[in-house]
Amino acid sequence: MHFESPIKRRQSRQIMVGNVPVGGGAPISVQSMTNTETCDVAATVAQIRAIQDAGADIVRVSVPSMDAAEAFKAIREQVSVPLVADIHFDYKIALKVAEYGVDCLRINPGNIGNKDRVRAVVDCARDKNIPIRIGVNAGSLEKDLQKKYGEPTPDALVESAFRQIEYFDELDFQEFKLSLKASDIFMTVEAYRKIASQIDNPLHLGITEAGGFRSGTVKSSIGLGLLLMDGIGDTLRVSLAADPVQEVKVGWDMLRSLKLRNRGINFIACPSCSRQNFDVVKTMNELEERLEDIKVSMDVAVIGCVVNGPGEAKEADLGLAGGSPNNLVYLDGKPNTKVKNETLVDDLERMIREKAAAKEKEESNLIAKS
Repeated sequence: MHFESPIKRRQSRQIMVGNVPVGGGAPISVQSMTNTETCDVAATVAQIRAIQDAGADIVRVSVPSMDAAEAFKAIREQVSVPLVADIHFDYKIALKVAEYGVDCLRINPGNIGNKDRVRAVVDCARDKNIPIRIGVNAGSLEKDLQKKYGEPTPDALVESAFRQIEYFDELDFQEFKLSLKASDIFMTVEAYRKIASQIDNPLHLGITEAGGFRSGTVKSSIGLGLLLMDGIGDTLRVSLAADPVQEVKVGWDMLRSLKLRNRGINFIACPSCSRQNFDVVKTMNELEERLEDIKVSMDVAVIGCVVNGPGEAKEADLGLAGGSPNNLVYLDGKPNTKVKNETLVDDLERMIREKAAAKEKEESNLIAKS
C-alpha cells in the first residue's frame, strides 16, 4: 500500500494564492466555494470555517455587488484561509475587493467587459501582488465564438482562453492560473489537454455544474481523474450541488486515491458478504463519522472475513480481519490483539487514534530534526 504515485506531473510556473503555492511542483490544492448569501457575513464566515476544517486549502466567495464587496471586507477580517473573489460583469468590484485583502481574483473573459476594464483589473492585481484566475466556461463564451463554433467545443474554450492570455502577455502579466470548464466530460478533458501543451501557467481543474452529490462525484471523478492521470492540474474544485464540505472531501479522496496527496485516513474496506463476521457497512459508517477530525495520513483496513482480511490488514497501518469467535487487529503488519463484535467500533476508534497520535509525533520529530 505504501508506494509513490507513478504520475508524472506537468511542469508549470508557480503562483501564490495567499500562502498557498499553486503550480511549480507544489501539492495539488483543494478548493471549494461558499453558497451562502455573501452579504450574510456570519453565515459565510461559518461556512468558510467548515470548508477549511474539512481540508480546503483555498475558498472562493462570490462577490456579485458592491454590497457584497463590503461584506467581503468583514469576512476577510474573520478567516485565515486564502480567499478567491468570484467576479462577473462589474470590474469595479474586483478593484474594490483588491483593497480589502483578496488573495486571488477570478474573472470570466466572456462577461468582464472590454480590454480597458481588464487592464484596470490587471494593473490593480500587479500593484497589490494578487494573482488572477482566468475562468473560461462553456456556458458563458463570447458571443462571436458562439456564432463561430455554433455550440461550445474544446476549440472554442481554448480560443477564448488564448484571447485573454495574449492580452495578459501584452500587459506583461503572468501571475495567473487558468480554467476551461464545461459540464461535458469529453469537452472539458480535451480542452485542458489542448491548452496544457501550449502554456506553462498553472491549471485549475473542474467539471462545472457536474450535478448532485452522487452523479456529480462520479462525473467529476472520471473527468478530473483522466486529467490528473495525465499529470495535468495544479488546483481543483469538485463542483457539486451539495454541501461545499462534501466537495472538499471528494477532492481529497480523488487525490488520495491517486497518491497525489495524503491527508487523513485512507480506508480499505470490503463491500461485505455472507462471510463477514461483523457488520462491515455499519462499522465503516460509524468509523468514518467518528474519525473525520484525524489529519495525519494513515491506511486503515476493515475486512469482514479471513479470506482477504489478513492480506489487506498486513499492508495497512492498522487492519482488522474478521474471524470467529473474535476479530484480529494488525498493527504495522503484525497481529496485535483480538476484539469482540460488541465493542468493535469503540475499540477500533481508540486504537486508530492512538496510532494516529504516534504517527503525528513521529512526523513532528522528523521535521524538528531536519
